[in-house]
Amino acid sequence: MIQLILYCLLFTVMVKYAVRGGAIDGLYFYPKPVQERAFEIGLTTREIMQKKRRIFMTEFFIVMLVALVLIIGLWNSTSDFKAAYLQALLFLEAMNIYDGVVIDKIWVGHSKFWVLPGCEDIPYVQTWGQVIKKRTILALIWLVGAAIVAGIVMVLF
Repeated sequence: MIQLILYCLLFTVMVKYAVRGGAIDGLYFYPKPVQERAFEIGLTTREIMQKKRRIFMTEFFIVMLVALVLIIGLWNSTSDFKAAYLQALLFLEAMNIYDGVVIDKIWVGHSKFWVLPGCEDIPYVQTWGQVIKKRTILALIWLVGAAIVAGIVMVLF
């Protein structure tokens, strides 16, 4: 449980890092209508947003993958594929739910930080239906992602 909490805390730190210069730095997290309005009113450009997205997502995936591999392989000393797979799946699914509920619905949904000036009239918080749909798709993707993580753990440890 402590490891799951630390992993989700790392996730939160990474999101906060993504928006360290303000919510506009994380425009790629927002729905398309918000992005389009931000471009129209000059808050940023499509090119700048795409560059920030590319850089952050690369950093995010590397940090979260390395942390997960180290937790499973080093901290837990997992030495068989099935155990590594199940641990990876647990962490990835917990992160998936955490992202949808804590980050999307609670933090983004209840904090003025995420309101972009000039975009206040456009919905930017996902509905529960959107959260459930996105999380269901990601849950399926993590079935494969967990196998990749387990494979990396087996090779390295």
